[in-house]
Amino acid sequence: MMVKIYTCTMNMAIDLFIETPELLPNTVNRTSDDEIQANGKGINVSLILKQLGIDNTALGFCGGFTGRYIAEFLNQKQITTDFIEVDGITRINVFTKVQATNDEYKLVNQGPKIMAEEMKVLLDRISCLKAGDYLCVSGSLPQGVPEDILVEISKICEAKQINLILDTSAKIIHKCLPYHPFLLKPNEQELSSWFGKENLTIAECLTCCKQLVAKGAKQVLLSLGENGGVFVNEKGYILGNSPKGVVVNTACAGDTMLATFLAERLKQKTEAQALKLSLAAGSSTAFRRGLTDFSDVDQLLWQIELHEEVF
Repeated sequence: MMVKIYTCTMNMAIDLFIETPELLPNTVNRTSDDEIQANGKGINVSLILKQLGIDNTALGFCGGFTGRYIAEFLNQKQITTDFIEVDGITRINVFTKVQATNDEYKLVNQGPKIMAEEMKVLLDRISCLKAGDYLCVSGSLPQGVPEDILVEISKICEAKQINLILDTSAKIIHKCLPYHPFLLKPNEQELSSWFGKENLTIAECLTCCKQLVAKGAKQVLLSLGENGGVFVNEKGYILGNSPKGVVVNTACAGDTMLATFLAERLKQKTEAQALKLSLAAGSSTAFRRGLTDFSDVDQLLWQIELHEEVF
């Protein structure tokens, strides 16, 4: 039986991007451009996986007409959804760019509060996954959901032999390590936070990733922004640079990197091949407003050089 791929977004959102010539108080500010995107880190992973030919099912909590919009959007992309409907309305975030000043205002809402019985439904659904399946849990936690749900999910996945991928800023990640998650996907700010630091050099990032592996993580995929990214497992590391380009939006670049890396590994590509394509794809997303369509990825690949070291 073929393995199945699942993403889980507990705090999904609709992102509204608008541009306005000016932003003045106590008056009607008319926009010059607007765009709506179904969003949430796991949602992005699902969309990129599908682009790369990897069928997957999106799990998570959704509420109201906004939740239905996200489900319908994914279904139109031929992505299966198995959302848990909750009271309230899935959040709408607003990102306003003011052309006169080139400033951007980011208004991010909390979203609906999740009840204990709804959390139990999610855990029960995860418990129904099969050995060998992949589960990618990404993004922030909604109101009402404690961080230790990540530990519970880790326990379930180890017991059921599910390949768990965690992309979270939660510091409770250290309590998940004894359950041997398949892959961790931090960025450098999250990694610094996990280790109680403000900033880390690349050498220090490598040391921290090695510690995560020594404590139980099977592998770590670290995004380093303009400095590229690194893959670390018990055997060694692979470091790659980022290609050059004009950065428009970094919000979804890490999700693109993760999904591309996972897709390539599922296609039996080497870790080095997967890292190189994931760096190009992540940068492609950073160079545009929305997710990459992979049209420029081949042109970005030639700029990337990899350095490998064995421990």
